[in-house]
Amino acid sequence: MRPTESREDYLETILLLGQEKGYVRSIDVAERLGVTKPSVSRAIGLLKDARLLEMDPRDGALTLTETGRALAEQVYDRHRTLSRLLERFGVSADTAERDACRIEHVISEESMACIRRVLEEEA
Repeated sequence: MRPTESREDYLETILLLGQEKGYVRSIDVAERLGVTKPSVSRAIGLLKDARLLEMDPRDGALTLTETGRALAEQVYDRHRTLSRLLERFGVSADTAERDACRIEHVISEESMACIRRVLEEEA
């Protein structure tokens, strides 16, 4: 996995877990992504260094910074848009989710803008 792809997956996961549970811990991230706790610890350190994430020293709760949240929301928006497009093409929901998760990291902003425009016109 490319470093940017990994970072985006972590941010998106933290965003979604926060929306679902109201709080996020490292173990939640590890379970959702199917990775080890040491992998999450390393990723969290990198996200903290990049000022995308903060960790409460008392309870270990993870919180996205404003910049981290904006990036996570951007990734999640690409994911939802791509998944919707693939489903419109007749791709099953499960496959569309998996494929969107991969495509969201490499698609250009130009292509995303065109996809959004087409989906909005069809709505």
